[in-house]
Amino acid sequence: MATKRRGLMGEFWDFLRVRKKWWLAPIIIVMVLVGALLVFAQGSALAPFIYTIF
Repeated sequence: MATKRRGLMGEFWDFLRVRKKWWLAPIIIVMVLVGALLVFAQGSALAPFIYTIF
C-alpha cells in the first residue's frame, strides 16, 4: 500500500471534496488574505491605517 505525502492544502482540498463543505473555502481564503495583508503591511507606513480597520 503506497502512501502519498500531501501538504496542508492537499488535505484541505480532499476534505472539501469528500465532505462537500464548499462553504468553508471562501471563509478560509478571506482569512488567509487578511493575514497576509497584516503581515506584509506591518513594516510599512500604512500599518497604522490598516490596523484601524480591524
